[in-house]
Amino acid sequence: VQLQASGGGLVQAGGSLRLSCVASGRTFSSYVMGWFRQAPGKERDFVGTIGRTGGRTLYADSVKGRFTISADNAKNTVYLQMNSLKPEDTAVYYCAARDYRGSIHYTKAAQYDYWGQGTLVTVSS
Repeated sequence: VQLQASGGGLVQAGGSLRLSCVASGRTFSSYVMGWFRQAPGKERDFVGTIGRTGGRTLYADSVKGRFTISADNAKNTVYLQMNSLKPEDTAVYYCAARDYRGSIHYTKAAQYDYWGQGTLVTVSS
């Protein structure tokens, strides 16, 4: 599976951005897709996941209520809609994929096998 993330940029606090992650290769709907972020000098942190059908999502507490993950299987694309952005959301955002095995509760980077290249989100105060 190859993943290509895009949509990052510079936004003011309180603004919104939508990131996209296009997958190619194996059947997209058989994977759990995750979003992670990594700020300078920090570890790669879990943001959220979405299940194979798009019906189930899981979010980190820090983004719950502000970020929404959705999927368009026809386009092999997963989206991360980010609203009410804060300066502390500044990071490189990565999409990731792993095989679906009945759960979407994969919150650690080491649990994912495939990674996109990352897209930088900068939120100014």
